[in-house]
Amino acid sequence: MSQIEIIKLNKFYTVGDTIIPGVNEVSLNIEQGEFLSVVGHSGSGKTTLVSIVGGILRPTSGQVLYNGCDICELDDNGLSEYRNKKIGFMFQFASLLPILTATENVLLPALFSPDQQQAKDNAEKAQRCLELVGIGEKGLAYPSQLSGGQQRRVAIARALMNDPEIILADEPTGDLDEDTEREIMELFSRINEEQKVTIIFITHNLELARQAKKQIRMHQGIVEELAL
Repeated sequence: MSQIEIIKLNKFYTVGDTIIPGVNEVSLNIEQGEFLSVVGHSGSGKTTLVSIVGGILRPTSGQVLYNGCDICELDDNGLSEYRNKKIGFMFQFASLLPILTATENVLLPALFSPDQQQAKDNAEKAQRCLELVGIGEKGLAYPSQLSGGQQRRVAIARALMNDPEIILADEPTGDLDEDTEREIMELFSRINEEQKVTIIFITHNLELARQAKKQIRMHQGIVEELAL
């Protein structure tokens, strides 16, 4: 059984009298531990697809099975638990809170967990996450004291805080220079290999997309090409 099975998924938006397909009849299987890139131009449906998989958006129709459970049938509490326990999110910008240190930013997902650990255990875990991404010495630094690449590493550590089974990364290297892009992609690859975390990586950069183990190309909401 696939970790994620997407079956005839549709998401349509209505703008005036016009219906715009965000995702159009997409069916796809994603195995545990895969590193998948989703590539396409702006408006192709990449973010919509991944947002549905992450339980942020509800589809118009279709199914998203996570280990056989259709997340589209979960109520809001069920989706919140799914997002908190199973998914680690990374977005186009690091989105760190400037008034919090790196460690405090990493700790944020644990604050929303219904199964909170003791504060000391959480802090120790946040430190381990920072060490995993190579910036263990930056725990007390504020975002303004970090480079763009270091901020991305903090965001990855934050995504790992609740031991997710899946990381959804939406254009996480979009505003970085080429050397830092390469470092972040190497870090994703290492986490995928060592932690066995499934990674779904959105990009419009074909060169970055090819670094994943599997690539999907989207166009107007349709999976146009699947290359292994």
